[in-house]
Amino acid sequence: MRVALFLTCVNDALYPDTGRAVVTVLERLGVEVDFPIGQTCCGQPQYNTGYRRETEPLVRRMARVFADYDHMVTPSGSCAAMVRDNYPRIGAKARAEGRGTALERAAGEVVPKVYELTEFLVDVLGVTDVGASFPHTVTYHPSCHGLRMLGLGDRPRRLLQAVKGLELVELPGADECCGFGGTFAVKNAAVSTAMGQDKVRNARSTGAEVLCGADNSCLMHLGGLLHRQDEPMRALHIAEILAATEELAVPA
Repeated sequence: MRVALFLTCVNDALYPDTGRAVVTVLERLGVEVDFPIGQTCCGQPQYNTGYRRETEPLVRRMARVFADYDHMVTPSGSCAAMVRDNYPRIGAKARAEGRGTALERAAGEVVPKVYELTEFLVDVLGVTDVGASFPHTVTYHPSCHGLRMLGLGDRPRRLLQAVKGLELVELPGADECCGFGGTFAVKNAAVSTAMGQDKVRNARSTGAEVLCGADNSCLMHLGGLLHRQDEPMRALHIAEILAATEELAVPA
């Protein structure tokens, strides 16, 4: 099977190890991974800030760049949700404004291809044990987009529970937002920080070594709070845990 890695802006700029981890996991499972070099932003920051028209060229670009692939795998629930939930709205709005159906068709081409990493592993490859080893205590934060928009459910937890040596502990208030919310964290910094502090407090109460998530934007927010409080707990993307083996260890 040949798939395209849809890395996303945040991972490309700040968390390249997450992208490498995705490739490691998929190749271990026999998947051939390409990285279309023409990929750029999915348009989520623009769209969430009210710049719908400025998002439209990015919809067209996504459809063009990933045209030759049946599957696009991304380690970001928020970007996957942007494509699957909002691209159809953008296309439909353009049609309703009398600007034709080309944008709607472009959205329709790309939407069915996009899979968040954990749903691709579980639903498409039919795998929960990816051969990982991570002998640490982990608590899992389900980000809002994955939890509410993609409906990832227990897929990430099933993958973590199959990791050799990993002890998964429950996170109190797991279904509560961490407070990041993209531009929300900029526009409402005080509220965002307070929500993040609540999440960090709950994570710290578990005694876990690692706070795991499937979206680095949320982990950036929480990891920053942990760092400022000199907490030993580390924020780590699930892909990096799944990529770890006894031979290829990832420090907690």
